[in-house]
Amino acid sequence: MSKDTSRPEGRPVALVTGASRGLGFLLARELAVRGHDLVLCARSAAGLDAARADLERHGIEVLGVPADIGMTAEAGRVVDAALTRFGRLDVLVCNAGLIQVGPAAAMRPNDYAQAMDVMFWGLVHPVLAALPALRRTGGRILAVTSVGGKLPAPHLLPYCAAKHAAVGFAEGLRVEVAREGVSVTVGVPGLMRTGSPRNAMFTGDRDAEYRWFATADSLPLLSMNAERAARKLVDATLRGRPEVVLTPAAKLGMRLHGLAPATTLRVLTGVNRLLPATVNPGPSPGHRTSPPPRWFTILTRLSRTAARRWHQFDDETQLRSRGAA
Repeated sequence: MSKDTSRPEGRPVALVTGASRGLGFLLARELAVRGHDLVLCARSAAGLDAARADLERHGIEVLGVPADIGMTAEAGRVVDAALTRFGRLDVLVCNAGLIQVGPAAAMRPNDYAQAMDVMFWGLVHPVLAALPALRRTGGRILAVTSVGGKLPAPHLLPYCAAKHAAVGFAEGLRVEVAREGVSVTVGVPGLMRTGSPRNAMFTGDRDAEYRWFATADSLPLLSMNAERAARKLVDATLRGRPEVVLTPAAKLGMRLHGLAPATTLRVLTGVNRLLPATVNPGPSPGHRTSPPPRWFTILTRLSRTAARRWHQFDDETQLRSRGAA
């Protein structure tokens, strides 16, 4: 593949991981609106094809590269593909994520390994591969972490452990690479209406876990419109801000945990007692849980609408169940 010499000279290039659906797709779209050519990365080729076709309508060039960026060689291959096609890299968005919901007693060592591969190594490997190119352009890095990386969240232990590691790496990275002209923004979202519950993995009492998580993810007072979240994250990244925290609930939780960590832990321990206690192992995605009751369908309308809009149905494994949510 040779470098495309027909593209407008100097147009910035952004590489977005986890870009086939949800927040990653919306971050890519926001960068496209602002004139960035795009390199999209995700594990699903089918999901990338759908996202690319959608984004190309903005009049920019889009390259899709299926890869598992939790592996060193795969992350390097994605960055090499970006440089071969476009000759430069200005923005790296590390957004790949995996949500596993269930009690700690139902989680197995492999659940923690998977979470770390996607959300810690899936940040570290692309960053290390892209830094030489970003130094040349005075580039920007957005590390999409989570409020779960700042304080504990019940029934999300592998996720929280990996996100805490990602926060530590991203904050330390910003301190060290600023002198090299590279800016790192630590994005800390709370719940967002991206439609992600249908593809999250649930264990223990899978039906009950899915229902509490999807309900919280859909309620306006707890969750945030995903398009607005993407705009705020991209704004902060391009301006070089050190950190951006999204949702009032996330901001309040972080402040309380910082001021009174023991009290926060006691409160969250109480919240955990209200959640399902069944320990049956064996994760399953949300779209395979039992048919929900009517009250649940009403409460999660916003999340289901987001799932249809933001490509939560486009992975190869989802195509046969397209009408399930």
